[in-house]
Amino acid sequence: MFEISKLKHTGSGNFFLMAGPCAIEGEEMALQIAERLVTITDKLEIPLIFKGSYRKANRSRLDSFTGIGDEKALRILQKVSHTFDIPTVTDIHESAEAAIAAEYVDVLQIPAFLCRQTDLLVAAAKTGKVVNIKKGQFLSGEAMRFAVDKVRESGNDKVILTDRGNSFGYSDMVVDFRNLPEMQTNGVPVVMDVTHSLQQPNQSSGVTGGKPALIETIAKAAIAVGADGLFIETHPQPSIAKSDGANMLPLDQLEGLLQKLVRIRQAVR
Repeated sequence: MFEISKLKHTGSGNFFLMAGPCAIEGEEMALQIAERLVTITDKLEIPLIFKGSYRKANRSRLDSFTGIGDEKALRILQKVSHTFDIPTVTDIHESAEAAIAAEYVDVLQIPAFLCRQTDLLVAAAKTGKVVNIKKGQFLSGEAMRFAVDKVRESGNDKVILTDRGNSFGYSDMVVDFRNLPEMQTNGVPVVMDVTHSLQQPNQSSGVTGGKPALIETIAKAAIAVGADGLFIETHPQPSIAKSDGANMLPLDQLEGLLQKLVRIRQAVR
């Protein structure tokens, strides 16, 4: 069962939110974003999981920002959790990282490109943490049952599935909302990764592009379809973010968006 001890407002009937910067750029930035997220989600009674990657292993160019140092970033995530009493989630990329990251965070996230990596899924499962598996851009929602089975058969029933759209090789993503109810048939919460679904990867510049103007469209559709949660990367100034700024939501726009989404959730329940 999906359960995180520090997850507040679970009785509100709202969707839950995974939100934060793409990457941990520093302590001050992380705490600033977390404080604002807590204020907004407490006001709207939305369960919150703070998101931040301690290391960006999948970059288009060798000179792209990858992080400020693993232990330093993980300790910042831990400080966010302790300061605001909220759970945190971060990506892992290799099996050896699972046990290390599990000492600092509550949810281990499997990147979309790695959702079929058996050793990685098993290592994450064996930590006993909640495992959030992102659906590969190359897979159907139905195919994700095998990833769920790998975690469950490794003794861990705490699984979340997250969709981030599908790629057809033309530097763009397309969201098939049929995947959300399909993945819910596995008996796990299903999340829509709103911001990554609007990425435009593999641009000629080597810097990933995006369509942030459509964040509200994708988020509204996901809640209307019945998504259990949303994943939104946000930053006070996306234009200067060190990773994925092109598809992030400006932090000052988040509250207005969530207010609309709460109303949609109430209408469709």
